[in-house]
Amino acid sequence: MATYDQWLDTYSDAYDMLPGHVEIACPNCGQRCLRIVFTGRPDRDVGYAAFWCDHCLQGIGISRTLIPDDAVVRDIRLPAEQREPKIPNFQLAV
Repeated sequence: MATYDQWLDTYSDAYDMLPGHVEIACPNCGQRCLRIVFTGRPDRDVGYAAFWCDHCLQGIGISRTLIPDDAVVRDIRLPAEQREPKIPNFQLAV
């Protein structure tokens, strides 16, 4: 399993590609299925990020980060079950 530091390095590279499609390999399985979804207030530029691979369901959470313009943002004011897009129950890297 990829380490947290490997995931963090990959997150940094993926973040730089936003708001476009992230076209880099998962540090865990090598597939190009990485996703970043932010949760925060749409009128603010700071929130939380979930970063995972749709193939192996490994990833990390970022507790506070800048939300880039035109990024996918789930509205934190909504109940968790109503927030879109849904984030799968992925395993956190350590």
